[in-house]
Amino acid sequence: MEQTAPYALFRDDPVGRSLVFDRPKEIVLARTADEVLPALHRLEEARRSGRWLAGYISYEAGYVFEEKLRALIVPNRPVPLLAMGIFDAPAGHEHPFALPEPVKSEDPLLTEPHAAWDFETYRQRFDRLHEHLRKGDCYQANLTMPITARWQGDPRSAFWSLVERQPVHYGALIDFAGDFAGPVILSRSPELFFSVDAERFIETHPMKGTAPRGATAKEDEAIIEAMLADEKTLAENRMIVDLLRNDISLISEVGTLSVPKLFEIETYPTVHQMVSHVRARLKPGIGFPEILAALFPCGSITGAPKLWAMQILAGLEDSPRDAYCGAIGYCDPAGPMRFSVAIRTITLFKDGRAVFNVGGGIVFDSKAEAEYDECLLKARFAVGDQWISR
Repeated sequence: MEQTAPYALFRDDPVGRSLVFDRPKEIVLARTADEVLPALHRLEEARRSGRWLAGYISYEAGYVFEEKLRALIVPNRPVPLLAMGIFDAPAGHEHPFALPEPVKSEDPLLTEPHAAWDFETYRQRFDRLHEHLRKGDCYQANLTMPITARWQGDPRSAFWSLVERQPVHYGALIDFAGDFAGPVILSRSPELFFSVDAERFIETHPMKGTAPRGATAKEDEAIIEAMLADEKTLAENRMIVDLLRNDISLISEVGTLSVPKLFEIETYPTVHQMVSHVRARLKPGIGFPEILAALFPCGSITGAPKLWAMQILAGLEDSPRDAYCGAIGYCDPAGPMRFSVAIRTITLFKDGRAVFNVGGGIVFDSKAEAEYDECLLKARFAVGDQWISR
């Protein structure tokens, strides 16, 4: 892969808007638990002094906000716990990176996809999680497994080819260049973690509930109707809405919390997703570190109660999630921010390895085979119809 200067590209496909951050003043990294909070304070200091921030935060960085989880962080990892650049204002459509890259090869970005867990392994871990659900240790937990592959080619060209395959609001490509700054992160997330507007209203769009697309418009209509009538799907979504309402209440003004949308269905090329919106006005003085301390990681990819779900999942998932299920986004020094939940996110290592995770929320009446099949369905964003060995 040809080396490029550090940059971050964000793309909202449905509205055709791109932002490009390049020529960073500084790249702030955290690789150990002790480095995360100082890194966040350095970033906030830069934001308040008029700089933009852009990059990603790995899932395990959320462990620093809970003393019971902090010891689970593995230090000196190949994927940083936090990697964010400090920039001047981003460029828009005038930047070359904001323009679609021509396809440089007919070969796919990813080959040889392999699920780390076969169904029997998945079932064993599902059963252990189900035992926690029966005991009441948690009510829902988002069990995920990694898929590995080989990658070749140009990440930016691959990013634009994925834009054509499955448009999303929260596409991102983070390449901070050089081994010291970690791998390339390519994300095609449909889920908003949180946004903050100019009036300091924070909004989050938890996504919980997935169904495959039908072959016809009539089949799609029937599938959506079934999703809206399915008590299991509604209960999963409602639990995460309640969790996020609680999280946001810690940093918002009393009387401003609302749920403007509940159980909306968003349709993508391969799946239908159930989405709700939670909104409130931030208290005075709340900045980027305080938002993360209250919300991160997003409840839609942990479970409920969040602390217990994260502890249980740490014992079931034998490798770190890294950037997957973390957050990817940017902060405007004027106040607005926008971060996605890093689902449908591929980590591209310099040695040709690629890793992306897939998962789903498990509740008491979930079935192992259906959940495993849903994981493989979600993997299609990255590998299309390629066979995934396991």
